[in-house]
Amino acid sequence: MLQTRTKQMDIGLIGTGPMGSGMARTLLRAGHKVTVYNRTRQKAEALAADGATLADSAAAAAGCGIVITMLANDDAVENTVFGADGVLAGLTRGGIHISGSTISVDLSKRLTEAHQGLGQGFVAAPVLGRPPAAESGSLFVMAGGETAAIERVKPVLTDLGQKLFLVGDQPFQANLMKLCCNFLIFSTIEQLAEVFAIGAKGGLEKETIFSVLTESFFTAPVHKNYGRIIVDGAYDPPGAKLGLGAKDNRLFLEAGAELAVPLPFASILRDRFLASEAKGDAERDFCVIAERAAEDAGL
Repeated sequence: MLQTRTKQMDIGLIGTGPMGSGMARTLLRAGHKVTVYNRTRQKAEALAADGATLADSAAAAAGCGIVITMLANDDAVENTVFGADGVLAGLTRGGIHISGSTISVDLSKRLTEAHQGLGQGFVAAPVLGRPPAAESGSLFVMAGGETAAIERVKPVLTDLGQKLFLVGDQPFQANLMKLCCNFLIFSTIEQLAEVFAIGAKGGLEKETIFSVLTESFFTAPVHKNYGRIIVDGAYDPPGAKLGLGAKDNRLFLEAGAELAVPLPFASILRDRFLASEAKGDAERDFCVIAERAAEDAGL
C-alpha cells in the first residue's frame, strides 16, 4: 500500500532476501533510486531488472548517504556494519543507517554509539509483516532514533509501509518494541495451537474453530493469518523459518534478563522452538511449533 509519492531519495539497501527484495521493489515503485548489495550477488541481480543498481560491497551501497540493512540476525548485521568494506566505512559523515532487522537491544546500542562516533546517524526501523507485505508496501514500521534523523528519512520509512510508528528517541526502543510484537505473535500461535488441540480431542473440526474465532472476537490479522497457516499446515515453503522465530524469542528473553522482567511464557516458547528444532523442523515455517501442542495431546 504505497503512500502519496514523497521526495525522491538515493537509497542503499543491503540484504536482498525475501524481505529486503520486497522492500527494494516498493521503494523503486515509489520513485526512489535504489542501490542494492547482497553477499550472495545472485540474490541481488534479479532486482536490476526492476531498476535497481548493483553495488559490489556494503560500503558502496552505504555511499548513497542513506542505507537500509535488512539482515537475518545480529551476526550478519555486525559483520556488515563493522567489517572491512562495511557500512561504517562507506557511510559519509552526516549519512544515516536505517536498520530494519530484528536485532538485540545490546547491538542496537552499540550501533548507535559507533555511528555517533563517526558523525553518522542511526535509526532503528524494524517492521511487522511477512514478505508479501514487504512486496506490496504494506508493512508496519516502528522507528526509534533522534528526531532530526527520523525526519530526514521519513519519506523512506513512509513509503515502505502502511503506517509509521515513532516509538522513542533511542534506536534500541524500536528494537525492543519489535521483540515485544514478535513475542505476542509467538504467544498467539501457542494459544491457537492449544485451542486446536483440545478442540480436536473433543471432536471439533479445525475449520469450525477457526471460523468461530476469526468471525467473532478474534479478528486481528495475527489470529487470521497465523491461524490459517496452522489449519492448513502450510509450513512449507516457510514465510519465516523456525530459526528466526527462535532467535527473536531468545533476544526477548535476553532483554527480560537485562531489565529484570520475568517472562514465563517466553520460556515456554523457547522449549517449543527447541523441540521443533529437535524434530528436524529448522527449515520450516516457525508456525510449526503448533505441532508440538498437537503431539502433547496425542494427536
